[in-house]
Amino acid sequence: MSKPIEGLITFLYYNDLERATKFYEEILGLELVIDQGWAKIFKVCENAHVGLVDGKRGYHRPNPIKPVMVTLVVSDVDSWYRYLKGKNVKTLTEPRDNKELNIRTFLLEDPEGYIIEIEHFY
Repeated sequence: MSKPIEGLITFLYYNDLERATKFYEEILGLELVIDQGWAKIFKVCENAHVGLVDGKRGYHRPNPIKPVMVTLVVSDVDSWYRYLKGKNVKTLTEPRDNKELNIRTFLLEDPEGYIIEIEHFY
């Protein structure tokens, strides 16, 4: 067996990297840990990161169809909802319970349409 995996970075591709960077840093409050110019890597939590990439430079190109959803696990879904609504973030749903999955959750969109789920496990 090879050595264990040490972390995860999910890369998202943007037409307007500056706008996306501002959203993840200033609105979501994520810490920018690596700035490579056309790629920005933010720490989500221990060993989990999200990378924002300039769509003109990265491996992929931005696409209007976003088949990826980023889920951020939090302790208080409702306070996140109130906070983000106060920042005029586009929310797609209100907080709701899913008894089948034992979660409380709501959905929002980032500046270029990636869906972000804010979630708490019961």
